Amino acid sequence: MSVIFHIDVNSAYLSWTAAEQLKNGAKRDLRQIPSIIGGDQKSRHGVVLAKSIPAKKYGIRTGEPVVNAFRKCPGLVMEPPDHKLYRQYSDRLMDFLREYTRVGTARGQEEYTASIEQVSVDECYVDVTEFVKRYSSPVDGAMEIKNEVCRRYGYTVNVGISSNKLLAKMASDFEKPNKVHTLFPEEIQVKMWPLPVSELYMAGHSSVEILQKLDIHTIGDLARMDPKLIELHLKSHGRKLWEFANGIGSDVVEAEPAEAKGIGNSTTLSQDAVSEEEAKEVLRVLAASVGRRLRRAGQKAKMLSVEIKYHTFESVSHQRQLGRATNQDQDIYEEAKVLFRELWDGTPVRLLGIRSSKLVQEDEPEQLSLFDPQFQPDPKREKLNQALAKVREKYGDRIVRKGMS
Repeated sequence: MSVIFHIDVNSAYLSWTAAEQLKNGAKRDLRQIPSIIGGDQKSRHGVVLAKSIPAKKYGIRTGEPVVNAFRKCPGLVMEPPDHKLYRQYSDRLMDFLREYTRVGTARGQEEYTASIEQVSVDECYVDVTEFVKRYSSPVDGAMEIKNEVCRRYGYTVNVGISSNKLLAKMASDFEKPNKVHTLFPEEIQVKMWPLPVSELYMAGHSSVEILQKLDIHTIGDLARMDPKLIELHLKSHGRKLWEFANGIGSDVVEAEPAEAKGIGNSTTLSQDAVSEEEAKEVLRVLAASVGRRLRRAGQKAKMLSVEIKYHTFESVSHQRQLGRATNQDQDIYEEAKVLFRELWDGTPVRLLGIRSSKLVQEDEPEQLSLFDPQFQPDPKREKLNQALAKVREKYGDRIVRKGMS
């Protein structure tokens, strides 16, 4: 059985800002006072990005306008976001985890390094199946990692433990901060099923409203329902939620080599996208950008993923292995649309992103199916794609659009 940790930094932006300030001689710890990470109220970043536990006691919520937070707590301390700093702290954490989970054989001739799948700047999955064999239990290994992060870097993390990624993620979201929790399949009915269905991974506001109309209020209610009924109301996303409610998830931690992490692009929207048509226009532009960057690098992608950040600041992503490697804008766009439809729950979208991975050299030979027309060379299509790419390169991604999509 696999053992997987989901490691999540507690209030990352605020914690990392506080840790850096203390390292530079600050007398106060932002985490101990009512404080937030926010931005210019005139921009899209004029919202609360992270909050301290004392700020939470005033009813301050992540994602609400900064001006509202100050009404609730006039003495609130606000610091601006520093994404360069956050990336540095994130990289240090990933490097630490790779080194700390390294396992040698008895003779020291071979080495095992845990697979790490980073899913955002402040969270990752780690396959620790081999690593935890040196401990009496996985909890002991998780506690050691959690405590060592705090000792070395001055901030805390939560660690969720299970045999698949979904349950490890759910476990890490239990009581915070600075905690270790397990959620193995045999613990689902006791630990997960009594929770409100809104706490299920990927259950957004719109989905929860529909489920509640079906008299589904807890995760257990959903798990015991006929999945066909859920699909009738929420389509493929409903089936996915039903699977999650029953603890069904992947146990494969998909680590990427450092030299092939992929090429991607994302954008924060000036106004939340509330329809598929609005989202598709953004995806088209992003696909053109990713395609152009792949071609410039002389590479093609074998995998694509789409990221959605909702207006609530909840982030979700979905990826797909491609039938053939590509760096063509239209191919990327078509795949991105499918991924978006499978992922989106109808909630207003604040950010969209497309990322390519499993990159190969553009001139690498590929095996095409003799029977699948999708994979047959099409000289006319290739010439059209090349012409469109040149036009977009010169005049911008938005200059050419298809009439139908």
